[in-house]
Amino acid sequence: MEPTSDSNLAPQKRLTRTPRVTVTRRLGPAVEERMGELFEVRTNASDMPLTREQLVEAMQDCDVLVPTVTDRIDAEMIAQAGENLGLIANFGAGTEHIDLEAAAKRKIIVTNTPGVFTDDTADLTMAGIIGVPRRIREGVQLIRSGEWTGWAPTAMLGRKLGGKTLGIVGMGRIGQAVAHRARAFGLEIAYHNRKRLPVAVERMFGARWVETLDELMAEADILTLHCPASPESRHMIDARRLSLMKEGASLINTARGDLVDQEALIAALESGQLAGAGLDVYPDEPNVDERLIRHPNVMTLPHIGSATREGREDSGMKVIANIRMWADGHRPPDQVLSGLA
Repeated sequence: MEPTSDSNLAPQKRLTRTPRVTVTRRLGPAVEERMGELFEVRTNASDMPLTREQLVEAMQDCDVLVPTVTDRIDAEMIAQAGENLGLIANFGAGTEHIDLEAAAKRKIIVTNTPGVFTDDTADLTMAGIIGVPRRIREGVQLIRSGEWTGWAPTAMLGRKLGGKTLGIVGMGRIGQAVAHRARAFGLEIAYHNRKRLPVAVERMFGARWVETLDELMAEADILTLHCPASPESRHMIDARRLSLMKEGASLINTARGDLVDQEALIAALESGQLAGAGLDVYPDEPNVDERLIRHPNVMTLPHIGSATREGREDSGMKVIANIRMWADGHRPPDQVLSGLA
């Protein structure tokens, strides 16, 4: 979220005791060991997502809550938080699962871990950009089924990447990292963003700005999504927009499941309007629609865009840094601003 204004910018009081920290999911040995050295930590040994009631209970008995994307924290829950809760130190960059305005009203600071997973997510996106046009998922299944009969001139024909147009929706850190990688494969880069990038940045990535999303949808051979989830962006890729895409185009989504109207996507895949899709996120995780799983050219991945040992550890260390700065009475480096005056 862009830093506009916030009611939590006043100097914070230094915590005079060891912070009591509740962590909602397992964060890995190195991170948990370091947290244990610095804070009074309560962890979730089961590593299963906490229920709403368990989250509220945790918020009533800690100074710092460390949630993840699996934890929905709304205004009603924040209203029930204990008076000592002063920091929600989110593990991950996205904060759409937290009601930022409600937190600001309670003088609860929210932090995140931006920039840590940029390269990891861009790498996984490229797997879809390459894998869907070349029908990698279908090829793997053919071998595993034992039905492959050998090479043939017309067997398993996909589509080449060179000269095709990659449409990037959202040209932030991850979108730019994808553009950087995609150029090496000969893809032409077009993008749509709320604000056009400076010309110098466009030249650096060889990217061309497209003013409307509809225009980008119509010209992209491969469309990849890299924008945050919000009420405004929910189902931004709907039946109407999917109908604008070229027959045989592909859709890649490693951002958020709610960006796409799943029923419209399935209809476009089943009709052949889309040749395939690469999906790492879904609207009702961990449930994945059986029709997507069955489709021969849909790569269904289990939300692993950020799943590298290095990235997850770096994110955890950012969480620790934010907690330490807050406990010392300083503004955390990764404070997310709500926009409240």
